[in-house]
Amino acid sequence: MIEQFLAHSRWFGGKGRTFTVTGVRQVGAIRSGGSDPEVVVVLVEVTYSEGDRELYQLPLSLYDAPQDRLEHALVGRWPEGSESGPFAYDAVQDRDAMAGYLRAFAVAQVEEAGHLETTGLEFVRLEGHDLDLDAVPALFSGEQSNSSVLYGDDSVLKIFRKVTPGENPDITTHQVLTEAGSTHVAALYGWIEADGLHLAMLQQFLRTASDGWEQALASVRDLFAEADLHAEEVGGDFASEATRLGEALAEVHGQLRASFPTAVVAAADVARTMTRRLEDAIEVVPALQAYADGARAVFSALAGQGDLAVQRVHGDLHLGQTLRTVAGWKLVDFEGEPAKTLAERLLPDSPWRDVAGMTRSFDYAPHAVAASLPEEDPDAAHQRAVRADEWARRNRKAFLASYCGEGGLSDSDRAVLTAYVVDKAIYECVYEARNRPAWLSIPLAGVERLTTG
Repeated sequence: MIEQFLAHSRWFGGKGRTFTVTGVRQVGAIRSGGSDPEVVVVLVEVTYSEGDRELYQLPLSLYDAPQDRLEHALVGRWPEGSESGPFAYDAVQDRDAMAGYLRAFAVAQVEEAGHLETTGLEFVRLEGHDLDLDAVPALFSGEQSNSSVLYGDDSVLKIFRKVTPGENPDITTHQVLTEAGSTHVAALYGWIEADGLHLAMLQQFLRTASDGWEQALASVRDLFAEADLHAEEVGGDFASEATRLGEALAEVHGQLRASFPTAVVAAADVARTMTRRLEDAIEVVPALQAYADGARAVFSALAGQGDLAVQRVHGDLHLGQTLRTVAGWKLVDFEGEPAKTLAERLLPDSPWRDVAGMTRSFDYAPHAVAASLPEEDPDAAHQRAVRADEWARRNRKAFLASYCGEGGLSDSDRAVLTAYVVDKAIYECVYEARNRPAWLSIPLAGVERLTTG
């Protein structure tokens, strides 16, 4: 039953691959004396035909009788293989089950919430916020790899579907930034752990938030609608927002630098790693071969920079990982680059990796909009391409100026940043070739500009 449910779940990372369920283990339970269902938290081990394994979290709400309202979330009978046990549903899609989660977090309000027993699960709370126990849970449908439940306008619970033993940087980074009083993240209220695993995190819900990527796209559309105007002349000019984003990232990097261990690494070692990634990428995207010599030259310039300072960073920063609120910009999802292992994501890295990710995002936005519009005559298409490049340059410049501050970019900083930007664009080429071939031209043009200019 679980195998079939996983195969059709949006958050399952193994879609399209041959796999079998090789282990099912219950690690905890939530039992309420009221009308809420019992919830068991299950870890499912998946083994792929290639031999690699992954671990997924599946909270199940249990009922003695079928629940018509949850028919879409039915997993099967519990325990696995039982023909007469209770009916098991994906608890994340069950409001009653998710209400029990909120009450389990409200340690100081448990007496008001009624009897509640948690077994095997540790609900950890940070001080400073009283949860709204009357908030109605609602599943957020926009996520891909995790599942989030909104509790009114008060809080949001992110349940990690794919889990790995050890520290989850999304929790530990948010904890440090929350305790440091950062205004550029959603405050962390608490988290759930069991058996050496971080299972979920409870955060402030940003009621007024709008997606940074969507805001950037709207700005580009405004520019394209006014073909005779420059980016700074259009009402939807994004440069002031890019400036604020640079300030926000600089402040967050400073707080992370003060709170986590720092180190130095040899720039030559980083350059060798980037060069290996280039060689691997050429196997996937042969078109990169035309720019390989230029990319190697960029990485060679990096290798000559001596030692690089490294620290805790976001690791996968782009406009889609930002939210604009009335109180300013917020950075979200500090889990790091999904393709990396947890051990790799926890390693200190150069802050320029985050800067590079954001500058590449400024390049993506206008060209993604251009690619989505109907084809026009060559002159109109050329005009649009010129405006797209102009928008990207303007916002990269505004972002970098505010991030770097009065000192600006030194020659050494520029060599390091350029290498990280090229490395990011090469990564994007591989991603697009595998997932969105129609968009491959966007990062490929970025690699060309950066290596042949």
